Amino acid sequence: MPHWPDRKDVGDRHEQRVAQALQHRGWTVQPCGQATYPTAIQDALHRTRSTLRQFPDLIAARGAELVTIDAKDRMPSTHTSRYAISAATLNAGLLFTATHAPTPLYYVLGDMKVLTPAEVLHYTVHALRHRSGAYHLVSSHQAHPFDEVFGQTA
Repeated sequence: MPHWPDRKDVGDRHEQRVAQALQHRGWTVQPCGQATYPTAIQDALHRTRSTLRQFPDLIAARGAELVTIDAKDRMPSTHTSRYAISAATLNAGLLFTATHAPTPLYYVLGDMKVLTPAEVLHYTVHALRHRSGAYHLVSSHQAHPFDEVFGQTA
C-alpha cells in the first residue's frame, strides 16, 4: 500500500481537478474537511476513528443549490472496473447525509464519475464485499457522469 504522502498528493490533485470542473460549471467551491485544519489537528485525526476523518473535501453552491463533495481517486496501480469505497467512508457518508439533509454528499471518483453514499450501499448490499470486509466494491457502470449531476461547462 502506498505511503500517506503519496496518497495525499494523488488526493490533493484530484480535489483540485474536481474543484476546477465545478467552477467551470458555475459553482462556487470552498475546501473543507481535514485538509483545511492545522497540522496538529490533522495528525490527531489520523490517530482516531472519528467520522471527522471522512468529512467532505469540498462544499459548493450554485444559486440556491448547495452540495458537498468527497473526492475519491485511486492510486494508478488499482485500475479495475470497480470502485472500492471503504466501509468507514461509507458509514461516515451515510451519517453526514442524514445529519445534513437535504444537502447531498457526492463521491466524485477518479474518472470523474459520481455516486452518493446511499447508492454505494444500495449497489453493494447484496454483492460480495472485499475479502477483508473493509471495502464496498461498486461497478463503475453504476456511476453517473459528472455533467449529468453538476451540469455542463458554462
